[in-house]
Amino acid sequence: MMKNKRKTLIITMCALFAALISVFSQVQIPLPQIPINLALAAVYLAGVILGPAYGSLSVIVFVLLGIVGVPVFAGFRGGLDVITGATGGYIVGYITCAFLTGLIVKYTSDKIYVVAIAMFLGMVSCYVLGTMWFMTMSGTSLKAALTVCVLPFLPGDAVKIVLSSVVANRIRHSVEEVYELNPCRHKCIDNIF
Repeated sequence: MMKNKRKTLIITMCALFAALISVFSQVQIPLPQIPINLALAAVYLAGVILGPAYGSLSVIVFVLLGIVGVPVFAGFRGGLDVITGATGGYIVGYITCAFLTGLIVKYTSDKIYVVAIAMFLGMVSCYVLGTMWFMTMSGTSLKAALTVCVLPFLPGDAVKIVLSSVVANRIRHSVEEVYELNPCRHKCIDNIF
C-alpha cells in the first residue's frame, strides 16, 4: 500500500514539475537570439527535489510535450522544429542539468552551498550541450556562440541559482518530512521502480 502511495506521489511530482518548467518558460525577457526565461530555475528545483532520475524524467516529459506541439517552450512555442533549431540544444540540455544537479546533491550533501554548486555545474552542462548544438546548427564560431548564447545570460543565471538553492532546500526538506522520506533521502524514491 505504501509503495503505491509513493509511486503516485512520484508520478504526480514529475507531472507538477513538467508543468512548472512550462510556466517558468513563459516568464521571459526577449533578446534577439534566445530569450532570457526562468525555465532553468524550475529545472534546478526538479533536480534537487526529485533527485536525478525523476528530476530528469520531469524535464523529459516537458520536452516531449513540446515536441508533440504543446506550446510549452518559451514564447508559447511547440513542435519538433523548436528542438531541431539552433537553440534546441539548450532545451535538451535541461535534461542533463536536472540529472547532474540531482546527482550531485543526492550523493554529496544538501547544504545550501553544495546545492548552489550542483546547480552551477548543471547549468554548465546545459550550456556546453546547447552551445555545441548552436555552433553545429548555425555554423558560428565558439566565440560568436558564447557571445550570443552564454555571456548575456550569466548574471541572470547567478541570481536564479542563488534563489533556487534557497527555495529548493526548503521545499525538499518539507517534502521529505511530510512523506517520511528523510531517513534515506532520495534513495527511497529512486528504488520504487
